Amino acid sequence: MNKLIGASWKMNMTPTEATAWFAVAVPELVSITDRELFVLPPFPALAAARDALRATSIGWGAQDVHPDESGAHTGDVSAAMLADLGCHYVEIGHSERRRDHREGSELLAAKVAATRRWRMTPILCVGERRRGSIEEATPTIVRQLRGALGALPPAELDEVVVAYEPVWAIGVGAAVAPADHIAAAHRLIRRWLEGRLATRVSVIYGGSVDPSNAASILCLPGVDGLFVGRAALDPRAFVQIAGTKCIEEEG
Repeated sequence: MNKLIGASWKMNMTPTEATAWFAVAVPELVSITDRELFVLPPFPALAAARDALRATSIGWGAQDVHPDESGAHTGDVSAAMLADLGCHYVEIGHSERRRDHREGSELLAAKVAATRRWRMTPILCVGERRRGSIEEATPTIVRQLRGALGALPPAELDEVVVAYEPVWAIGVGAAVAPADHIAAAHRLIRRWLEGRLATRVSVIYGGSVDPSNAASILCLPGVDGLFVGRAALDPRAFVQIAGTKCIEEEG
């Protein structure tokens, strides 16, 4: 399985700025053929992503979705609309949406289901809020997995990506989680998935990923890829992260 490396821009970049980002990044990214790459811009820049990426193998997608197909939901965007734009991925359950929009398990499970109805890949974000041991983090991570994915049959579960993003490692001033904690969290997530008979799910890490630490995280056992936040706003930094290789890969 190729490593999966993607970026979520959050509420950054206008369509014009996104077009400029792609003009810098895409000529370099298309030469990286041993990775699966994706970019999640804000909704207004999705068309710019489609135009820049549709002739490449780089995926694009959205940072949220409404669970209903259509209707009186002013300001929301449906999975059908995203699929029509050619989206491959939909980010679901990021800690900022859980916090700012009070998104809980029932809603997140419905968003996962809507995304799969339109054959897009949900990227479910899970992670504990407070820094502590993996034993302290386990109940939160398992609850989030069960709440959003527990109703999926194994065949559908294998079409999901899980992004482990400890909340305390996200944002300006935060630092990447320690290597042993990342590895332990990925083992925990993998055990839960295997207990549901899902064996092909990519489990990726997000939280203060940047060019200085990408290689060391990517080389950890059980880490299938990286989910990059603010560092990816610099197209050259994202190119550098996307091309990161472990020592084993270089050999």
